[in-house]
Amino acid sequence: MDAFWNDWLVGQGLRRDESGEASLEEHMAQLAALENGSTLAPLYNFAVIRVEGEDAQTFLQGQLSNDIRDVSESRAQYSTYSTAKGRMLASFLIWAHGGAYYLMTAADIAETVAKRLAMFVLRSKVKVMLDDSWSLLGLSGNSARAALQKHFPAIDQIDSLQCAGQSQAVLIALPNGTYLLALGSGCSVGKELAQEEGLSPILPAAWALKDIQAGIAWVTRATQEQFVAQMANMELIGAVNFKKGCYPGQEIVARSQYLGKMKRRMFKVAFDSVLAVGAKLYSPQLPDQSVGMMAAVCRLGEREFLGLAVAQSQTWDAGIFADESHTVALRRLELPYAIESVTE
Repeated sequence: MDAFWNDWLVGQGLRRDESGEASLEEHMAQLAALENGSTLAPLYNFAVIRVEGEDAQTFLQGQLSNDIRDVSESRAQYSTYSTAKGRMLASFLIWAHGGAYYLMTAADIAETVAKRLAMFVLRSKVKVMLDDSWSLLGLSGNSARAALQKHFPAIDQIDSLQCAGQSQAVLIALPNGTYLLALGSGCSVGKELAQEEGLSPILPAAWALKDIQAGIAWVTRATQEQFVAQMANMELIGAVNFKKGCYPGQEIVARSQYLGKMKRRMFKVAFDSVLAVGAKLYSPQLPDQSVGMMAAVCRLGEREFLGLAVAQSQTWDAGIFADESHTVALRRLELPYAIESVTE
């Protein structure tokens, strides 16, 4: 984590254990602030890959699932990166700034993903690198919006996935009603925001609630190569373009789309026991195999959890569980977008 934001969290009185996590009481206070107040979250669980050069757009167009030509300094997009078999290696939020493309992805896979992308540059005039000179912040609530408006007067004009920028900062309106702020190393905006009153400090474990509520799961090390894009509803959040040209896994992704409904989909779920991202799921309907995997998790209370689970849709009637003895049941909740028409 950037030393400045680590010191800010400490100065705000946010206590963390040796693993960097808050106590349950503190975590629940952060969730309450997310729901009812204004928050600032240093998102050190994400990292940024920079792709630049004369052929950067063409290169990314041939690697990612979305149409990179739609990305501009005023427009961001979600996208994915897959193996030749169509299994996702990474998911991204992408924006353009200063002649380069910036790909935000989970920090635990960023280095390996950057190296893999770089392997395919070949003779193209493209440079791919992990760029740790940028800090990523999540902001929510009215006080955060007012603080941001001092630096981005056009904030009222940007809608979901639209951007406002300055020389060393990019502000992106997110679909979940919050904002992502990317700050270059020489930018003073972060230090000024840190002085604002009324912004509660939030850790990534609590901030994850917003993405879960929006039905957005990030590929991490625990879920790499586990899902075809549609299994994680990536096309439903606009991360897949079915009219663009070829990219790794494109044939599998396209076939999954045009053959009809998917057997596996991602569902919003509630459950009563600790589960990790990547945990396997089971159903008495198919007792000899796993029927899915947890893709995102957020703790809400002592025995209360919310998450996103990729699972075989047909097994809901018999029940989906987090253990082979079928004692930890998952309860299906409604997503903010419809999946019934695309689910078998």
